[in-house]
Amino acid sequence: MAAHSRRAATMAAPTGLAFAFSLVTPAHAAASEISAADTAWMTVATALVLMMTIPGLALFYSGMVRKKNVLATMAQSLAAVVLISILWVAFGYSLAFVGDGPWLGTLDRWFLAGMAMDSVNPGAKTIPEALFMLYQMTFAIITVALVAGSVADRMRFSAYVLFSVGWFIFVYIPLAHWVWGGGFLNSAGVLDFAGGLVVHLSAGTGGLVAAMMMGRRHGYGTDNLSPFDLSLAVMGTGLLWVGWFGFNGGSALAANSRAVMAITATHLAACAGAATWGAIEWSTRRKPSVLGMISGAVAGLGTITPASGFVAPWHGIVIGIVAGLICYWACTWLKLRFRYDDSLDVFGVHGIGGLTGTLLCGVFATASIGGTGGLLEGHPQQVLTQLYGIAVTFLWSGAATFVLLKLVGLFVPLRVSREQELEGLDITQHGEALQ
Repeated sequence: MAAHSRRAATMAAPTGLAFAFSLVTPAHAAASEISAADTAWMTVATALVLMMTIPGLALFYSGMVRKKNVLATMAQSLAAVVLISILWVAFGYSLAFVGDGPWLGTLDRWFLAGMAMDSVNPGAKTIPEALFMLYQMTFAIITVALVAGSVADRMRFSAYVLFSVGWFIFVYIPLAHWVWGGGFLNSAGVLDFAGGLVVHLSAGTGGLVAAMMMGRRHGYGTDNLSPFDLSLAVMGTGLLWVGWFGFNGGSALAANSRAVMAITATHLAACAGAATWGAIEWSTRRKPSVLGMISGAVAGLGTITPASGFVAPWHGIVIGIVAGLICYWACTWLKLRFRYDDSLDVFGVHGIGGLTGTLLCGVFATASIGGTGGLLEGHPQQVLTQLYGIAVTFLWSGAATFVLLKLVGLFVPLRVSREQELEGLDITQHGEALQ
């Protein structure tokens, strides 16, 4: 079973009322061997993944909206960091990674109860449990933040806050446990090294449902909705690209050769995705756009994510090319055909990319790298297993997002008024604006 899929197993319940970093050491910690090298690498990887949200995603998203919505878009990423960090410590980590029930974990580690300085999670025995908890926190943060891109320019900030909390609880936590925390998808053998299902497909599906429920932006199809400052988006792409080394490489949970292989495949997929998207635009429009090249890079990064720790570097090039082709199609033909306003193409890039990468993982998985062989190594059943994981993720994220938005709408309007949207969310939601 994959290293990232083994992230958690049954954990010993803490005794008494001992809280985080108490002097009481869980029984399993005594037998652990915390590695200084693994700890150092995973500390860096944690910082890299946090950097992907602030400032990476904040810059990437804000550079693609209009000037009047730049601060509001950044505020959504910042709010995700603040809210999800606290909720993760309170109960998210425990429910996702403590206990190996088929549906959900336990609350044995609520507010990190009983976590000592040298305790470990059984899924990552060579690093401190607190570091494992922080690393997983950064994944939860960016997943919630990604969804906001689909409804940029029109969602009320109060509604976004309520929706983010609910989506984290009812979508992210269960999926993280099902795939990585010993849940039923993990037991079924679904492969997802670093988040093709848990992060990208779930966020893309949630974003698609949210965009369709909230409707198109005023002026969609007629007004100029071009990005305010693509230079911000390019800088954001660079931060995301480098951060992805921690995202995928860190998912090996150790400073080892598998981490290096994952990073290599990740970088090559990003290059191939950018080159493919740019080439398509060059051949059809006579000019490769900067927006297209960075979109292709992110498509390659998202698509390689679930397969990165299971495939060889050259597979990363192939997956990146496929990502550039299919995500370009999703962001152009598919989007125009069904006329949904996914503002920043979260579904087209992350949703379709995560789905594609998860499926291709079942094709290219290499036993000598990840311990599991795919279709090309004579294991066609792995493709069916991957399709099972895709179906569960798509249906759960879509249905839960629909219900959550309906519930949030009972308390606050989901969307700003037409006048507020035309004036801009920076002023109407935050009382600030760029000069």
